Amino acid sequence: MADLLAGAPWWALVAAVVAAAVLLGAARAALGRWWRGISARRRARRARAGERDAETLLAALGFEVLERQARRVLRVEIDGAPCDVELRADLIVRRRGRRLVAEVKTGEAAPRIETRATRRQLLEYRLAYRDLDGVLLVEPEAGKVHEVVFPPPLGPGRPRALSLPAAALAGALAGAAAAWLLLGSSG
Repeated sequence: MADLLAGAPWWALVAAVVAAAVLLGAARAALGRWWRGISARRRARRARAGERDAETLLAALGFEVLERQARRVLRVEIDGAPCDVELRADLIVRRRGRRLVAEVKTGEAAPRIETRATRRQLLEYRLAYRDLDGVLLVEPEAGKVHEVVFPPPLGPGRPRALSLPAAALAGALAGAAAAWLLLGSSG
């Protein structure tokens, strides 16, 4: 082998190294696509099983499934121009007259409200499905159903909560005014 390489022109050796690197890169990319495909199919199977298990869990808790893969359009504005975003929630359910959007999450991190993507998805659903009474986070693998309540947005025309010092000051002033009125009217 050393004799073969010793007699080869330098450009042939460089071409062989470049060809080997290209082939190795292509093989690595193909292997990565193959592995990602396997992983995606595994996640999809787990998600489908989770949705079936979630329906069983919800039924056991008295929920009725009204709709599966419920689609909605959330209209937002970008620089004043409307933009429609299509969303699809796992389930719309009803119990005791309340209708809720239910999102099913499987795995370790996804079912946790601390997970940014999950929290944002649920908040997005609360906006898009605002005609419903709330949002559920369903963990079929743990056998848990959580109702998630987001605080109302503050905006024009909505009262803002006072801080504790401001509330204490307002209370003290109101008390002083009441005492002045009572004492001033009796004397």
